[in-house]
Amino acid sequence: MRLLVRDPGRAPTLSQAEVRSFGGYDDAAGLRGALTGVSTLFMVSAREAANRVEQHTRAVDAAAAAGVGRIIYLSFVGAAADATFTFAREHFRTEQHIRGAGMAFTFSRQNLYTDLLPVIGGPEGVIRGPADDGRVAPVCRDDVADALVAMMTGPGHDGMTYTLTGPQAFTLAELAELVTELSGQTLTYEDETLEQARASRAGYGAPAWEIDGWISTYTAIAAGEFDIVTDDVARLTGREPTSVQGFLAAR
Repeated sequence: MRLLVRDPGRAPTLSQAEVRSFGGYDDAAGLRGALTGVSTLFMVSAREAANRVEQHTRAVDAAAAAGVGRIIYLSFVGAAADATFTFAREHFRTEQHIRGAGMAFTFSRQNLYTDLLPVIGGPEGVIRGPADDGRVAPVCRDDVADALVAMMTGPGHDGMTYTLTGPQAFTLAELAELVTELSGQTLTYEDETLEQARASRAGYGAPAWEIDGWISTYTAIAAGEFDIVTDDVARLTGREPTSVQGFLAAR
């Protein structure tokens, strides 16, 4: 196993794993050097940026030039050219570039993370956004990790796209009620109009494209684009995914 990191001092200590540093997604030469000798690359998407697709393209091209044979890419549910969630469009464009790069590939598209529920409301304990009564099927990060291990180490996954979800879809109001009931912390959901959503985020100092992306998370939920429940976690891991109730009860 090779861990590609920007800061070697922050890398975990893992048995039989080597650490290779590079300058990030903008460092094409460093990427190619770090990927030389790698057979399978697990590619985590870059953080939100105006040029994120260009960064991803640079990483994919470096992998191809280094002789990488296969990419497992961490994408997102509903990735499409016309996705309501603007960042899902970036994932789709990255997927398309990977398809044309000449390497084997597997795409892992996951729903929102269950692990974020206890903190999604911020210090006020209020989820605010224009999600209406749309539904989402949250999936635990541990379940995603186990599914990814299966994709990376098992046969038969080349060319596949998996959508990783929890076992049940909920509205944000229902999720807030579950967090309140099972975790001991109070969480509520406040539906917003688009105008209210923009106004409530105006003070963050973020660029317009990023604020639009944040808000489109909720409008995509309202449009039903996260209302997807699959059995992919179970098929990949051999066990049922963790429910929201089970995750909250175990905290």
